[in-house]
Amino acid sequence: MEQSLAIVVGFVAVLSLLLSPKAQSDAAFFKGLSPTGEQPGLLILVFSQVTTWIFARSLLNAAILGFYYGLWGTLAYAAYYLSFLTGAKIIDSVRFRHGFSSIQAFLDHRFGAWGTRCYNFVIGIRLVSEIFANILVIGILFGVAGSSAYTFAVIAFAVVTLVYSMLGGLHASLRTDLMQMVLFLVVLVILTVWVIISGNATVGHLLFKPFNISDPGPILLVVALLQVWSYPMHDPVMMDRGFIADRETTRKSFVHAAWISVLCIILFGSFGVIAGSQALSGEAMNAVLLRILGDVPMLLFNITLVVSAMSTLDSTLSSSAKLVVVDMKWANPSVNNGRISMALFMLMGLLCVFLGNKDLFSAVAVSGTASLYLAPVIFFSLWGGKTNIPVWSYLATFMLALAGALLYFVESAGHTQLLGEYHKYTKLLAISVVILMLGCLFFWIGLMKDMSKEPEKNLMEATLS
Repeated sequence: MEQSLAIVVGFVAVLSLLLSPKAQSDAAFFKGLSPTGEQPGLLILVFSQVTTWIFARSLLNAAILGFYYGLWGTLAYAAYYLSFLTGAKIIDSVRFRHGFSSIQAFLDHRFGAWGTRCYNFVIGIRLVSEIFANILVIGILFGVAGSSAYTFAVIAFAVVTLVYSMLGGLHASLRTDLMQMVLFLVVLVILTVWVIISGNATVGHLLFKPFNISDPGPILLVVALLQVWSYPMHDPVMMDRGFIADRETTRKSFVHAAWISVLCIILFGSFGVIAGSQALSGEAMNAVLLRILGDVPMLLFNITLVVSAMSTLDSTLSSSAKLVVVDMKWANPSVNNGRISMALFMLMGLLCVFLGNKDLFSAVAVSGTASLYLAPVIFFSLWGGKTNIPVWSYLATFMLALAGALLYFVESAGHTQLLGEYHKYTKLLAISVVILMLGCLFFWIGLMKDMSKEPEKNLMEATLS
């Protein structure tokens, strides 16, 4: 099966290279415009949104959650894709209501240099974690960590994706996303039909885990519904696609991406649910799927992971280049500097893969917890229109969220038990609620203090006049 999978990877890689025209301008490389200066159409933007968010680690997570926690685990992960709906509202407010050209520009206007520093730090971690997680999944598909097959797969996949990403930047990413999404959908449909025909997709198998609000699956669902308010704002891949088309195209692309993504995640996650319902004691998910479905469906299962990993990786590299060169302004906004940024981020991702996997795997979820510091920003400053929130409120919320993310990391990895012996998702729920409540409290106190100063300021101005 590994040989067949390698052939498929090679085919997709060659096709991606052929579809990646060399960027001749900064607008094509960083903004995704065509050589004639045209914005991407609705279909390309929708498919690009979907395929860049349904990355390999996400598909695997949805299936694993279904395997252990039943349909409710998969639904919990699917709920994160409602971020497209809140993301659409965030983009519309930043870009069309307040008139800013990027998230960084908005934060700089509201909170000064600290606004962008904190934000860039969080999304920098997000980008590196996405690169490493997708490369890691590819390595696992081809061999055991540390084996020659694993090492070769990781390096070859990274090099090929980096090459075609460096050629065309965001424009190339959008073009290849369309092809990769079509391929992903075809394989997913074939796999779904195969599972249905095999007789495994029964109601009994899908509902083998009864709903219990105290179980990990439903608890994670509540966590997802709390985090979707801020999660999209900390994802530069999604946010970047909100600034490259007109208002109506952008709005429609986010709405369509939401329902398509949710559907794809539920379908793929259901394979894990079906495996969990038929698993023997101590049997791993992949072993169960291979036993009940056979070699060909497992090949299709792995192909979807490979295609999703490649589509996410090129988009992540494009956003990395834009972050360093355009948003952070660490270098002149040229195509060559963008390519250098891509190479550096890929190197960091590879270092994470080879430095050790267990804790770093847990670290992928940390950025979502850290992103909760943006919730009060969205509620008060973005949607509430408050321009007088003090910087201390912003920094206090950022530090709180960072501390919460670190606490979840050490707790979920088993390094500490400061929160007791509860399940890690119960701990995550508690951490998320505390961050949201205290973060909003910090913003409210900052707002009230500023408002209390207004009468004194007005009286002083009246006296002086």
